[in-house]
Amino acid sequence: MITSLKVRLEPNNEQLSLLVKSSGTARWIYNWTLDRQEKNYANGGSFLSDNDLRKEITQLKKLEEFSWLGSMSNNIPKQAVKDACEAYKKFFKKLSKKPKFKSRKKSRPSFYQDTAKIKFTDTHVRLEKIGWVRLSEQGRIPTDTKYTNPRVTYDGVRWYISVGIEIAVKSVKLTGVSVGIDLGIKNLAICSNRTEPYANINKTKEIKRLEKKLRRLQRIVSNKYEMNKKGVRYVKTCNIIKLEKLIRILYRKLDNIRTDYKQKITTEIVRTKPSRIVMESLNVRGMMKNKHLSKAIAQQGWGELKSMIQYKCDRDGIEFVEADKWYPSSKTCSACGYIKPKLSLSERTFVCESCGSILDRDQNASINLSRYQAS
Repeated sequence: MITSLKVRLEPNNEQLSLLVKSSGTARWIYNWTLDRQEKNYANGGSFLSDNDLRKEITQLKKLEEFSWLGSMSNNIPKQAVKDACEAYKKFFKKLSKKPKFKSRKKSRPSFYQDTAKIKFTDTHVRLEKIGWVRLSEQGRIPTDTKYTNPRVTYDGVRWYISVGIEIAVKSVKLTGVSVGIDLGIKNLAICSNRTEPYANINKTKEIKRLEKKLRRLQRIVSNKYEMNKKGVRYVKTCNIIKLEKLIRILYRKLDNIRTDYKQKITTEIVRTKPSRIVMESLNVRGMMKNKHLSKAIAQQGWGELKSMIQYKCDRDGIEFVEADKWYPSSKTCSACGYIKPKLSLSERTFVCESCGSILDRDQNASINLSRYQAS
């Protein structure tokens, strides 16, 4: 199986400038591809393949206006075109929303590196047209293996390199137990094989303190923008730039705390060595339409949690099952199998009208999930 490794880069000033230019090139080519497809469709044309568009880019480079494209790695525009075309194909298959143009201010800077040209040592990575860039961790990425989909990304504070490498599936002796995992807002996850749920980390003192600090900084920045407004234009002062960097650092810290927590609990679940793990399938997009719960749902990161469980199951040879969206795990009594016709969100304790069984709503759902059988 393929696993991903991500390491922070420590570029010098010259390399930092080249990283910014490379990500800008990828963004420009991506937007150019979307624009080209839109205009072609408006004129009644069919979908343009990435091969045809790459040939057009080769001709663009010959023009003096776009000669700057030749100073960047040739693989960056190629992959940006491919990414944009893949985004359209997923949209046509109704697997995702219509692709949008990338904003210079809002989109995450990133670009691709060719697998044949990227090289690693214990301390450095060689990026095409950028040179040898120092890594923050020594020996993290193996040097004697094949890499898949190398990407350089920027999170607003630091640059990172991520690559996929092939690892062998472990031979783990499993216990034969089936574990059901019910996801929630009050608690992050409730497992059928334990009585204590995994708590919602967003309710901890540390997260609340950081979010309070974040709100305060955002309020200060907003007021400074209003103070420096000239007509309809907002002026970004040096103080605003400093405060916005602090805000980005806070966002990264919050994200790291949440991700670390999810990594720890998913590892703990997998280390019990069950033969099967069943998770419920949630309509997150529909749930996010509830304005009272949307923020809490977004902070939980259920999709990321599911991805972590899934790849750790694949690595250890554990069967991962995703229950049907309409499976009534919460409405079904885990003792007798009676299905309640109606169960409101405010009912946190499940009371069976048939056998009189009383159980925590989420714990009851997790037990039902552990017994789930796909039809």
